Amino acid sequence: MRIPGRSVRTALAVAAAALTALAPPAATEADAADTAYDVLVFTRTAGFRHDSIPAGVQAVKDLGAGNDFTVNATEDPAAFTASNLAGYEAVVFLNTTGDVLNDNQQGAFESYVRGGGGFVGVHAAADTEYSWPFYGQLMGAWFDSHPAIQEATARVEDRAHPATSHLGQSWARTDEWYNYRTNPRSTAHVLATLDETSYNGGTMGADHPHTWCKTYEGGRSFYTGGGHTQESYADGAFRAQLLGGIRYAAGQAAADCRPESGYTTLFNGSTTGWSQAGPGSFTNSDATLTTTGGLGLLWYSAQEYTSYSLKLDWMMPGDDNSGVFIGFPPSSDPWSAVDNGYEIQIDATDTADRTTGAVYGFASADIAARDGALNPPGEWNTYELLVEGEHLQVFLNGVKINDFTNTDPARSLQQGHIGLQNHGTGDDVRFRNVRIKGLSGRITGLAGKCVDVRAAATADGTPVQLYTCNGTDAQKWSRVGQTIRAFGKCLDIAGGATANRSPVQLHTCNGSGAQKWEVHTNSTLRNPQSGRCLDVPGGNSADGTQLALYDCVPTSPNEQWKLPF
Repeated sequence: MRIPGRSVRTALAVAAAALTALAPPAATEADAADTAYDVLVFTRTAGFRHDSIPAGVQAVKDLGAGNDFTVNATEDPAAFTASNLAGYEAVVFLNTTGDVLNDNQQGAFESYVRGGGGFVGVHAAADTEYSWPFYGQLMGAWFDSHPAIQEATARVEDRAHPATSHLGQSWARTDEWYNYRTNPRSTAHVLATLDETSYNGGTMGADHPHTWCKTYEGGRSFYTGGGHTQESYADGAFRAQLLGGIRYAAGQAAADCRPESGYTTLFNGSTTGWSQAGPGSFTNSDATLTTTGGLGLLWYSAQEYTSYSLKLDWMMPGDDNSGVFIGFPPSSDPWSAVDNGYEIQIDATDTADRTTGAVYGFASADIAARDGALNPPGEWNTYELLVEGEHLQVFLNGVKINDFTNTDPARSLQQGHIGLQNHGTGDDVRFRNVRIKGLSGRITGLAGKCVDVRAAATADGTPVQLYTCNGTDAQKWSRVGQTIRAFGKCLDIAGGATANRSPVQLHTCNGSGAQKWEVHTNSTLRNPQSGRCLDVPGGNSADGTQLALYDCVPTSPNEQWKLPF
């Protein structure tokens, strides 16, 4: 953030205009020139042979001709030697089937991947080498079955990866839709899932990954389940997906491909819970926020956070400027975030302590690491801001680029809001998919004592009490959706009661209203089923006091809680 003159402070009191629509940027096959590189396309089959293979090979060659990479296509497994593979930045298994490499060739390919090589699997690549464990891990999941060719809709979970950034939130097309033997989500980053209600024959249920990426033993892996039909390879959106997957695998484009789960969406099209400060605002179209109208801050006013992982996707069309603010108190004045919080900068051309990845004015990013992980203007990037107490780590596209600990007594990362900056007219920055995950930690309340599971027991019905903080697992809580959990079980109201003084306990999570809690900005924990709040009965701060429900009194110290999420 380049801070303009403070003479604008008076103008910042003006309320921002409501969010309006803006058409999304047009998709392109590649937004920036890559360094010339080489790709090997392997199409050997020892089982079913797809008649789309020639079309697929030609599509990759066309993409190479237009995007500065050379393509060699082969059916010959003899290409898999250490010396030959060393000449390629990525290897594409295009509709391979069955056992296609012998032991020596497998060994050469394993060494290639461990040395940083890239792998792209297309469609039947998942129907290949079932007895080769390394390949199965690199692939992510093996083929199980498929229904007839038909139209289906994919839900795009990640619109920052170069293989999916050109897509909308959903993508309808005709292909052959694979079911897989296992779900790859725990080891891979899922980019898109199939909506099984949109077609017949899905067997994986509500979570049916279709496209994913991962890092594995030094290499990069990308897989798409599309590509059975010849028509697929004439589809511009599918070709753009192939190009993005190849660019990622070849190391030409960065992405965060670490497995991801447990995040709560703060923005993916809806601005519910957000407030605008300052005259500058954001337009909202295609689940994308775009800066407009001058200096301002869009901040999540519905909740403050302490220990958490915040992820979001951002893109600058050119030499632009923005930032993400954390750890600031509620305010309608965007300067409050500047004066009281911390900004993680977005501006790759500013000075070291004010450039992308820097904690603005306090700590430079590791510039070498940042440069190696940063996608150029016109391409999307992903931040993770990992806040644990006063400790902040910044990850760019999955790479750690900053490590900062707050020592300023006038500021604190331990509790505050998060916000997205509109730096000013001419600084055009876009944001997508803002999500957050609370980290496990202690909940403190009356007399600075902790919410505690009595005797660290895990049996259903174990009382939840107030107790001197001691750092044990009995005092580590996490937020999952509307539940609050310890030892994998839920904070629960005994018997589902709703009356005052109903005791609170630990119980197996069951989705009932007795286990749902709302975290309010007034520091109360409210159970919506009863309309009552978590309370220390009678204001008794003695160790062992069992917590209970009581009428919400936000000013009561009995109901004031500092949370790790």
